[in-house]
Amino acid sequence: MKIAIAGLGYVGLSNAIVLARQHEVTAVDVCVERVAALNAGRTPVEDTLARAHLATGTLRLRATTDAAAAYADAEYVFIATPTDYDPATNAFDTTSIEAVIAQVLAVNDRAVMVIKSTVPVGYTKGVRARFGCDRIVFSPEFLREGRALEDNLHPTRIVVGEVSARGEAVADLLRGAALADVVPVLLTDPTEAEAIKLFANTYLASRVAAFNEADTLAMDLDLDAGEIIDALCLDPRIGAIYNNPSFGYGGYCLPKDSKQLRANFDDVPQALISATLASNDARKRAVADSIAARGAAKVGIYRLVMKQGSDNFRASAMQDIIALLHERGVDLVVHEPEWQGAECLGQPLEPDFDRFADGCDLIVANRMVAELAPHAAKVFTRDIYGQD
Repeated sequence: MKIAIAGLGYVGLSNAIVLARQHEVTAVDVCVERVAALNAGRTPVEDTLARAHLATGTLRLRATTDAAAAYADAEYVFIATPTDYDPATNAFDTTSIEAVIAQVLAVNDRAVMVIKSTVPVGYTKGVRARFGCDRIVFSPEFLREGRALEDNLHPTRIVVGEVSARGEAVADLLRGAALADVVPVLLTDPTEAEAIKLFANTYLASRVAAFNEADTLAMDLDLDAGEIIDALCLDPRIGAIYNNPSFGYGGYCLPKDSKQLRANFDDVPQALISATLASNDARKRAVADSIAARGAAKVGIYRLVMKQGSDNFRASAMQDIIALLHERGVDLVVHEPEWQGAECLGQPLEPDFDRFADGCDLIVANRMVAELAPHAAKVFTRDIYGQD
């Protein structure tokens, strides 16, 4: 079977690799560097397992910038393009999805288009009507950055937003590509599938916010946050997952998805979603206040990435921490190897770790890593468990 994948971010790449184990897959991206990397057997985004699978050389996978050629003979086109939240419109920017749909319809009148990008509630029905095409299916992703391929090979569930033979075919395609022996499959109305995705990430955001608020209280009252959280997590109804304090949730998914869900509730009573967003902002302010109160002459910001094993720092909490510390008059320097240029977010950038560490009186790190161990005495972190 011939399959095309639109977008080579971590969602598109993981789907491409999973499906290319059994099918002929062509990945499409506007970025020449990403296309060249994949064709050379290198992963364009950080994912250790993806790197290993590409290194085998056994995948039926290639990449191109020629969208029309890739879509023309595809039976399925998976759409995994960015849908960033636009504060001006209070909604996701879905223009990249619609551009792909238009390209597919121009060259192929039979391909089933499977949207993997996150979309607003009600989007799929609207876009079907707009294009006069019912071959558009929404199937949400439930992936972790840096572990996207692992999560696609061993999915917790497969949700397809269409209750039909076509929906079953999409589910069978995804289930057949997985390594897990048993995968729960749910076929729903497309609008329910969209709500499932947004509620899933908003719940995770609220869980992060709850543990961060416990840690904020511990900071303020000089309590042992680890003891509090350990005791909470012994309750099986709570459990010891997603419980490690951070500077605030961030990354590509949780901030934008919770904001989009709140937008979908414009005319519906809600409190928790707004409270979660407000809690995250309050957490970042509390962390910045605690850092500033230490009175360090030079504060170093160690990395902007949100998760270990990821190279993504889009919407990371550390970026807001930098802005808040700058407002408080703190003298900053940033160490982020993935950032290009002499400055980072208006602050001086020091690419050499040793010079960075030696020149700082206090090092701020969202997560404690081995590289920081020799300087542990001057590291500020709320990392208790050494995990995301």
